[in-house]
Amino acid sequence: MRLILALLLALLALPLHAEPLLRSPDGRTEVRITGDGDGRLYWQASRDGRPLISASPLGFILADAPKLERKLAITGEARASRDSRWDQPWGERAQVRDHHNELVLHIAETSLLHRRFDLVIRLFDDGIALRYAFPEQPNLKTLRIVAELTEFRIADATAGRAWWIPALEWNREEYLYRATGITEVGLAQTPMTMQTARGTWLSIHEAALIDYAGMNLQPAGNGIFRAALTPSASGPPVVVAAPFATPWRVVMIGDTAPALANSSLILNLNEPNRLGDVSWVRPCKYAGIWWSMHLDTESWSTGPKHGATTANAVKMIDWAAANGLCGLLIEGWNKGWDGDWFANGWDFRFDQPTPDFDMAAVAAHARKRRIGLIGHHETSGNLANYEAQLDAGMAFYARHGVTMVKTGYVADAGGLQVAGSQPGIDMNGQPRTLTYEWHEGQASARHHIRVLEAAAARRIAVNAHEPIKDTGLRRTFPNWVSREGARGMEFNAWGNPDNGPEHEATLAFTRLLAGPMDYTPGIVSLQGRGQKIPSTLAKQLALYVTIYSPLQMVADLPENYAKAPRAAMDFIRAVPVDWQESITLAGEPGSHVVTVRQRRGGDDWWLGAAGGKAAVATELPLDFLTPGTRYRLTLWRDGSTAETNPQDLAVETRIVTSTDRLALRLAGGGGGAAARFEPVK
Repeated sequence: MRLILALLLALLALPLHAEPLLRSPDGRTEVRITGDGDGRLYWQASRDGRPLISASPLGFILADAPKLERKLAITGEARASRDSRWDQPWGERAQVRDHHNELVLHIAETSLLHRRFDLVIRLFDDGIALRYAFPEQPNLKTLRIVAELTEFRIADATAGRAWWIPALEWNREEYLYRATGITEVGLAQTPMTMQTARGTWLSIHEAALIDYAGMNLQPAGNGIFRAALTPSASGPPVVVAAPFATPWRVVMIGDTAPALANSSLILNLNEPNRLGDVSWVRPCKYAGIWWSMHLDTESWSTGPKHGATTANAVKMIDWAAANGLCGLLIEGWNKGWDGDWFANGWDFRFDQPTPDFDMAAVAAHARKRRIGLIGHHETSGNLANYEAQLDAGMAFYARHGVTMVKTGYVADAGGLQVAGSQPGIDMNGQPRTLTYEWHEGQASARHHIRVLEAAAARRIAVNAHEPIKDTGLRRTFPNWVSREGARGMEFNAWGNPDNGPEHEATLAFTRLLAGPMDYTPGIVSLQGRGQKIPSTLAKQLALYVTIYSPLQMVADLPENYAKAPRAAMDFIRAVPVDWQESITLAGEPGSHVVTVRQRRGGDDWWLGAAGGKAAVATELPLDFLTPGTRYRLTLWRDGSTAETNPQDLAVETRIVTSTDRLALRLAGGGGGAAARFEPVK
């Protein structure tokens, strides 16, 4: 019977030489599926009639079954188009357009196993997405995936450029970006951004990473990159039961680098909001008991330098209220920080404050001053300990009115401690077996969803540090407001080395293509531990606009803000964190980035321009402004001596309209500019 079924299938299958074709809505991009004589499938793409992705293999290697790669036949197809808009409850734009064409290819083996899957392809004007979807079936109930054979063969790689960070290294995602030729890239994390020799901009990433291992990019020479799944210590990288769908494999496309930054492709590939009413998720500009620890003037551990005392928290709540902020992050308030907490994380208790911290008193004072508390859950990468206390920790926060939590997974790569399969607890209260996993592995993907769901049940938002990569899941879980996932401002506090003046302009076209980042800007002192921060004061203001996050920290010490120019504080107090629209106007990785954003629910626009190592002069059209309306422009920019005196901040005002142009000069060594455009009534 199986033989007859296989023969019928072969007869009914669409011939591979038919090469199913899909075009983007604007007709510029095409994807074609081809095959060879052994029944292997390949995908390829062109743009404006020129090759973009050469024929690239598809398929899987499985741990306990023949690999799913050969003897494949297309048995049918379905096509659809969509052009709709959906609302973000918060975000860089209030409304997102989803405009794509879709092709679903039904694929089955012509062998006796007759395993089946769908290849789903979506084409947008700004990119390509494809994924595998496996239906429930008798011969493939559970997939134990050793390797995914998806490849990206860049057609015009020679003489092209790439910006990337290494994968499977000890420091997770916290590396300086490397700028190399495309053919010189090593094992890389995503997003990885490229410019081909013909000038097309690409970024390879993934979307909707749920219950799967994160994808890295393994170079195979001549601009060929293979999907390299993050490994697992407990077996194959991915073990999952059918039915299921893989994350989307994404190639973002733009004629310019700003076109990549203006894309909503990653968000559009995620499922709609699962949480229902999320009006309790509120964008916030916050202060913190945080920067002092990185300067080593205060500590997370108890003792004479302890930062999270009741008295200090009350003082910081008052300072936040006086400066118009809406939240205060408190780190080091709970038991577990004393001793070598980095070693294992078993001592952390998420519902037990230290003796010198009165949570009830602090929470009462915060309510009185209308300041929201941002709790902190550092785990030291010990997922087993954290998950055992997750409900208790979230319930403790809910009882005290904490509406946001910053989670932390400080552990060297491959060091996440995950409860193993052997049941039971030993005499020390620890799981009998542990596995040690990567931050981008399947176990981590599952863990982050558990945390989001536990937090959402108590109406708590999550800001994850040392996280799994961002793949747009904030659409599905709108309480995932921000995360780290790159080198943040604390590296400038530590030095050895600092982030360098070009880091933020690179982030805009790499890491930030994935989603918001809690970068913690606003260091007006420009001072780390004994060394200067590679930035001008104007750039610190600009970062509130160029680095998007609905959760923005006013990160420096109160005494440093007291010494800062009044004009700088005027900007920091006034700049919004939630936006109606966002447009990146200019820039390239490492050189500079210029972004404008319109306040949500308002008519004013805000501009941020962050430069790099070399000085940059640019002239920008103001055609994003409403025609016929006059605007008062207030410009905070590098002063004439900013390259030698980074504190030199010049402020000017004038009237402009949408027909005007704005000339900016960003100082070398990390210059910047910020602006506000207010309609004149």
